[in-house]
Amino acid sequence: MAGFMRDTAAGQIVRFFTGNRVLLYPEEEPDFQLPASYRDANGRTPPNPSIESPLTSEVSTEVESNPHTSDGGTPSPTPVLGNGPDGLVEISLTYAGLGNMEAVMKPERKLSGSTRNEDRAETREKVVAISPKRTKDGLILVDWYSPDDPENPQNWTVRKKVFVTALICIYTLSVYMGSAIYTPSIPYVEKEFGVSTAAASLGLAVYVLGYGTGPMLFSPLSEVPAIGRNPPYIITFAIFVVLAIATALVGNFGGFLALRFLQGFFGSPCLATGGASFQDIYSLLKLPYALTFWVASASFGPALGPVISGFSVPAMNNWRWSMWEILWISGPIFIVLLLFLPETSSDTILHRRAVRLRALTAKTGNNNLTLKSQSEIKQSQTTVTSILISALWRPFEITLLDPAILFTNLYTSLVYGIYYSFFEVFPLVYMEIYTFTPGHMGLVFLSIIIGNIVAIIFYTIYLHKCFEPEIKVSGIQFPERRLIPALFASVIAPAGLFLFGWTSRGNVHWIASAAGVAIYNAGVFLVLQCIFLYIPLIYPQYAASLFAGNDLFRSALAAGAVVFARPLFLNLGVGEGVSLLAGLTVGCIAGVFGLFYFGKWLRGKSRFAVG
Repeated sequence: MAGFMRDTAAGQIVRFFTGNRVLLYPEEEPDFQLPASYRDANGRTPPNPSIESPLTSEVSTEVESNPHTSDGGTPSPTPVLGNGPDGLVEISLTYAGLGNMEAVMKPERKLSGSTRNEDRAETREKVVAISPKRTKDGLILVDWYSPDDPENPQNWTVRKKVFVTALICIYTLSVYMGSAIYTPSIPYVEKEFGVSTAAASLGLAVYVLGYGTGPMLFSPLSEVPAIGRNPPYIITFAIFVVLAIATALVGNFGGFLALRFLQGFFGSPCLATGGASFQDIYSLLKLPYALTFWVASASFGPALGPVISGFSVPAMNNWRWSMWEILWISGPIFIVLLLFLPETSSDTILHRRAVRLRALTAKTGNNNLTLKSQSEIKQSQTTVTSILISALWRPFEITLLDPAILFTNLYTSLVYGIYYSFFEVFPLVYMEIYTFTPGHMGLVFLSIIIGNIVAIIFYTIYLHKCFEPEIKVSGIQFPERRLIPALFASVIAPAGLFLFGWTSRGNVHWIASAAGVAIYNAGVFLVLQCIFLYIPLIYPQYAASLFAGNDLFRSALAAGAVVFARPLFLNLGVGEGVSLLAGLTVGCIAGVFGLFYFGKWLRGKSRFAVG
C-alpha cells in the first residue's frame, strides 16, 4: 500500500514535507544495493558498448512469461512477442506518451509449434535484467531494472490499471458534466441579470471554449519529465473546485462569464492528457478499450448534466444551484484523485529514479558514476521555442497542409458542434412541442447515453474479434484498416439526425425523435473512436499537438454552435435546421470513404505522415 501511495500527489506532498523520510522508494532503503548491472565488483560501471542516444534497451520479452502484463501489455519500451493463432509475431513498440506514440508493428517471424517452447525458454533466460546503456561521453542511462520492473506502468497489475482508468474516467466525466449542467439555469440567469437568451447561453459557450484552449498549454507541460501527468491534473483540478465556489457566489454577469471560462480552462487537462495516461499503462492491443471508456465518459458528461440539474434548479428557483452541484460532484473526486491517482509517465518515473540513484552514489562516495535518464537528456535538449512551436503552430501547419488532418478536424468539429446544438434545440422540441418540464426534458438526454452504450458494445466486440487477432497475426498492415467501423457508422449518423429532425412534431410520439438522437450519437461515437486510433498511427511524432489542436477546433465550433443553433432552428424550423446539419454530415461520408481508400496515397504525399 505504501508503494502505491508514494507515487500519488498526496504521497509526494508527504514526502516533501518530511524530507523524503517516509514512503521510501527501494533506492532510499538502507539495505538497497545498486543493481549489479550498474557496477562491477569494485563498484565501478561495467564495460558497455558506447552508443549515441539510445531510447530503449535491447531486451526481448514475451507477454505470457510476464506476470505483470496480464492485460496483454508489454514492458515499455521493449519488444513483445504476442501470441497469434499461427505462431508468434514480434511486435516492436515505443511508448512515450500519446504525443510520441510510435507503433511499428509488423510480423518479424512466425515460429512453428515445435520450436515455440525452446524460444520461450530462451526468452525467459534473457530477461533477468536490463543492462543500462552508456553514451560516448560516459553517461549511464537509467532504465528499468528488469522487463518486469514493478515501477514500469506497463507492468502494473490489471486491478491497478483498471482502478487508474476508472479514476481518470470519473475525473473526465465530472469536468464535461460541468458544461451542460448549466443549461436548465439559463432562464433564471436571464431574469436575474436582465440579459437575453443568447447572452445567457454564453455561460455554456465560454466553458466549452475554455476547455478547448486549456490543452494547448497543459498537454505540453504533461510531457515534461520533471513535471509529469499528476501535477497538471491535481493543481488545475484544485483550481477548478475553488472556481466552482466563486462561480456560485458571483454577483455580476461579466464576472460570471469570466469564471465559467476559467472553469473550463482549468478543468481541461484530463480532456487532452487522459489518453496519454492510458497509453502510459496499456499496450497498443489493449489501449483502444481504455480509450473507448474514456471517450464514453466524455460523452456521458454533458448528457448527464441536464438530468442532474433539470429538476433541482426549477425546484430551488435559483440558477446558482447548478453551480453548487458542480462543487458537490468535483470536490469528492478531487480528494480521491489527490489520494489515489499515481504518476503514470514512464519518463517522469525514470527521471525520479535517476535523481535517487545519483543521491545514492553521492552518499556512498561512488561519484564516478554519471547517471541520467533518457528523458532528462531529451528535456535538456528541448527549448521553450520548440515547445511553443509544437503546441501552438504545428497543429495549424499540419491542418493547412495535410488533407487527412484537415478533414478529420472538420468532421470532428462538425459532429461536436451538432452535439452541443442539442442543448438549444431540445428545449424547442420537448418543452414547446411536447410540453415537457425542464426535468423531463433533461431525461431525454439519456438517449445519448443509450446510443453510446450500444456503440461501445459493438466496438468492443470488433476490437476483440477483429482488431486483436489481426494485429497478432499480421501486424498493423495499413493504418486505414482502423477506419473500417467508421464506414458503416458515418452512414447511420446522418440517418439518426434526419429521423430526429422530421419526427419532432406533435403528431409523432417523442420516442421517435429520441431514437434518432441515440442513432446519431452511436454513429458519431464509432467514427470518432476510429479517427482517434488512426491519427496516432500515421502521425506519431505530432499526435499530442494534433489532439490538442483537434480539441481546440471542435470546442471552438461547439461554443459557436451554442450561440447560433437557437436562431438557426427558430428561423428555419427544427426539421429544416436539423436537415441542414444532417446534410453536412452526409457530405462527410465521402470523406470517410475517401480516407479509407486513398489514405495510403495521401500519406505518400504528406511530409508529416509516417509510412
